[in-house]
Amino acid sequence: MTSPPPPPDPRPRLSNTSLAERAWRIRRNALRMGAVQGQGYIAQALGIADVLAVSYFHALAFRPQEPEWEGRDRFLLSIGHYAIALYAALIEAGVLPEDELGTYGADDSRLPMSGMAAYTPGMEMTGGSLGHGLGIAVGMGLGLRRKGSGAFVYTLFSDGELDEGATWEAAMSAASHRLGNLIGIVDVNNMQADGPSRLVMDFEPLAPKFEAFGWHVQRVDGNDIGALVAAFDAARGLAEPRPRLIICDTRMAKGVPFLEQRERNHFLRVEAHEWTEALEALDAGRAA
Repeated sequence: MTSPPPPPDPRPRLSNTSLAERAWRIRRNALRMGAVQGQGYIAQALGIADVLAVSYFHALAFRPQEPEWEGRDRFLLSIGHYAIALYAALIEAGVLPEDELGTYGADDSRLPMSGMAAYTPGMEMTGGSLGHGLGIAVGMGLGLRRKGSGAFVYTLFSDGELDEGATWEAAMSAASHRLGNLIGIVDVNNMQADGPSRLVMDFEPLAPKFEAFGWHVQRVDGNDIGALVAAFDAARGLAEPRPRLIICDTRMAKGVPFLEQRERNHFLRVEAHEWTEALEALDAGRAA
């Protein structure tokens, strides 16, 4: 059973240069939020910023002032602790006001440190316990198809979530149901709480595994805007009724060299003076 075609997106298409500018601002928003708490999953936010820029400013159909618009594409953040990254993108997209940035992680804030769908406009699922995003996306995809919707469901999950059996059950289910409206995005940054991901549980060769499950798979440099644009276009434009996966190899703390070089950067504790230095390094990289 195939899904109906998506409605045309009236938004102007941005150049790769403009998308890179959006990614820079997403990184900047994330650093400013990180400075509020003095710690956090900032390396992941910096690494995934290019993927989020292409998602929100090239691929997704949505209405910033109407987050619950029924015709929207759904973007599910399976990795609850990446919430700081998604907030940064939602602020840049105009879904959240910039003046809430300073409330990150505070009591009664709409920006809790882990993603909560009940609190935050634009947050489609509550994250926390890992490995559930792909399964929820399968359910959403089935529901949208049954309603005759042409919307897509995108779900971002991590290489650490490949350790979870539920991820592979969902992958098999998506292919079995021939979910052509499902686009998975896996962030391969090769780092999780206990160390390098492949040393915790070696998931390679990843692309052939998903292909064997019946998925259409692409693997790209997740910090290359042009490669991401091409991959998202190919995934959305695929005529075959089967789920699509974009494997994104990203660099932790991308854009801030002294944070990129830290050996253990799953959860960064950054000294007070280093937040300013990180912003200066990010801005210097943009100028260069």
